[in-house]
Amino acid sequence: MSETILVTGGTGVLGRQVARRLLAPGREVRVLSRRAAPAATPYAWRTGDLRSHDGIDAAVRGADVIVHCATTLGGKDVATTKALLDTARRHDTPHLVFISIVGVDRIPLPYYRAKLAAEEAVVASGLPWTILRATQFHDLVCRLVEVQRFLPVVLYPAGFRVQPVDAGEVAARLADLALGEPAGRAPDLGGPEVRDFADLARASLRGKGRRRALVPVPFPGATGRAYRAGHHLTPNATGRVTFEEFLAAQAAIA
Repeated sequence: MSETILVTGGTGVLGRQVARRLLAPGREVRVLSRRAAPAATPYAWRTGDLRSHDGIDAAVRGADVIVHCATTLGGKDVATTKALLDTARRHDTPHLVFISIVGVDRIPLPYYRAKLAAEEAVVASGLPWTILRATQFHDLVCRLVEVQRFLPVVLYPAGFRVQPVDAGEVAARLADLALGEPAGRAPDLGGPEVRDFADLARASLRGKGRRRALVPVPFPGATGRAYRAGHHLTPNATGRVTFEEFLAAQAAIA
């Protein structure tokens, strides 16, 4: 019997890699995106919007597994996740695989609180479920440096360490979980190294052939204390791709 897997956020950094890894003969991989289908795609494309609910019923109908990679800022993750769960419950209770973040239960950042509430909605949904928490992607560190490219210096949070992980490794783990039985809380996935943010910023600048002074900025309050305490890190450092290896791979593509 063929299997149908829906990947929400299937055009994002993570979702597109998950979808690619799931492609196989006899398996239908659906990609849910707000964008229209490209001219040529190997996926069963579904255009829809979790925020407005448009197209969601058609995307979920007949799916055996849903890998929920779509994310929204501004605290909307809870509402969009609940909309997906409500729809899924009407369609044969598919296995719901959810990607979250290490430390969402210990860091009082609004985005993390929303992710934790979304996790709780998944657990309470009555659907078979799997949740994977991962540390920050290599891409995020680079973006935080890149957005400051027009400044004379690079600002970074003082005292912060980071354990970046390769998005491709997270995608591979999610694909494995999607093809397996519901696992509940899967073991966290972290990158192979815990590094000072300043160290990673310097490496990112070198990769772009740039030089900038680095200026530490205090991050006050409970959120800053939680990050400095390392609540966003995990001893389960099962990722293998280092930050420098990620940068080298990106340079080879450019």
